[in-house]
Amino acid sequence: MGAEAPAHARPSSGGPCSAAVLGHPVDHSLSPVLHGAAYTALGLEGWTYERIDCDGERLPSLVDASPEHRIGYSVTMPGKFAALEHATEVSERARIVGSANTLVRRGDGWFADCTDIDGVVGALGAFGDLPPSPSAVILGVGGTSRPVLAGLAHLGSTRVVLASRRDNAGPAIACGEQFGLRVASYLLDDSRLLDEIERADVLINTVPEPGVGDLVHLVRRARRLFDVLYDPWPTTAGSVAAAEGTPVVGGDVMLLNQAFGQVELFTGLPAPKSAMATALSEALGR
Repeated sequence: MGAEAPAHARPSSGGPCSAAVLGHPVDHSLSPVLHGAAYTALGLEGWTYERIDCDGERLPSLVDASPEHRIGYSVTMPGKFAALEHATEVSERARIVGSANTLVRRGDGWFADCTDIDGVVGALGAFGDLPPSPSAVILGVGGTSRPVLAGLAHLGSTRVVLASRRDNAGPAIACGEQFGLRVASYLLDDSRLLDEIERADVLINTVPEPGVGDLVHLVRRARRLFDVLYDPWPTTAGSVAAAEGTPVVGGDVMLLNQAFGQVELFTGLPAPKSAMATALSEALGR
């Protein structure tokens, strides 16, 4: 699995290209670190990457007014749904997930993809010992749970458990089923959930801080924890899992792996993974 668009069409000027990350807020984004390191390592002289504060409502007009040298956008919340809706072409996986974190110029239009799925696959692979067809419990059923479901399906999972505070897992269940998964759903206070977590190969947290604070009893039952959050680190869940001796992978690994596909879509070149990983590690001070 990977980014589904072919190499981009360079601007007719043949000069350097630019890209940007769209989000609101966006000052915290580490995407410029990753993409900047990639362009330098690839020898793409003059290529630039910037942060642009932009919510979902403004996204269509901003993208339509893109300068000719703008080759693509990374999209963070709250613009991922608007990015998918505004695109002229959409990858099948982004259509199923229902959001796009990547827009790539294609001719007179924009191609939308969801490399967040690649980020999930890379993060789960970082455990190094996750069995084939891993079983998983996902805490939270919001937008982030859907790329997680897609990533698990790619890894061969067949059954996944979703856990939420309210009975609102329907859209996430439908997404998982479209990827061929059998999806069970529990409320977070359901006593059966503890048994599901104990049996699962990995517990995946998508619940933002501080909402996970009252879920630490669940985290303590996990065999492995993948927390999609990464800043600040360690997260509440990450700290609890580490204290239990549980292997933990953070959202920084997902961030890194989703950026690989974006770089390849924007440049048409293989992502310089080592250079990007080093840049992210230095930026996070880890």
